[in-house]
Amino acid sequence: MRETFHAELDSLINDLAKAARLAGHMMANASTALNQADLALAELVLSSEGEMKALCDDMNQRCVRLLVLQAPVATDLRVVVAAMHAVRDVERMWNLAQHIAKLARLKHPAVPIPDDVRPVFARMSMLATSLAQDAATAIERRDPLSGQRLAQADDEVDALRRRTFQILFAEDWAHGVEPAVDAALIGRYYERFADHAVAIARQVSFLVTGLPPTR
Repeated sequence: MRETFHAELDSLINDLAKAARLAGHMMANASTALNQADLALAELVLSSEGEMKALCDDMNQRCVRLLVLQAPVATDLRVVVAAMHAVRDVERMWNLAQHIAKLARLKHPAVPIPDDVRPVFARMSMLATSLAQDAATAIERRDPLSGQRLAQADDEVDALRRRTFQILFAEDWAHGVEPAVDAALIGRYYERFADHAVAIARQVSFLVTGLPPTR
């Protein structure tokens, strides 16, 4: 009975890592669509909504079945609880990637990122995507230090968002209100995506150490 439980748990963890990687891949595609006014790539990201919902619903149902049918305790219980929280974070990451893809589709054929903020968003996109991949690796390895490491990388994303506002509110901003609003939203999407990746890593730390994750 316990062998079956642990096999199901391992399968769930593997799928969760795959989902986190896929969220990172979707964010990379959405960012490319935004920067290159690539409508086809934006539509590709948006078309993944059904797959995303089905995958996350399946993982949630498996968590519930493990809790109800197997009655896990101690470390096993922590793993299931952490997985339930992580599924929520992964789903939100996918949603944020879709927000960027929707903006790329809405503004097509224009590129809604003025040159002033383009380097900042390029770096934020790279960091967000990398954090998603690191979160997936943390899940697979059950790395207790992953939360601290990813939080350090997330600090740079936060600093870049503050830099975005400095650019938007500078006296020499010459692009008007609408591009400024778009830029503020894009920065927020990248920041929240990174935050959810860090939250996943902190859940991993919780399942390994038993210490509650902190933000």
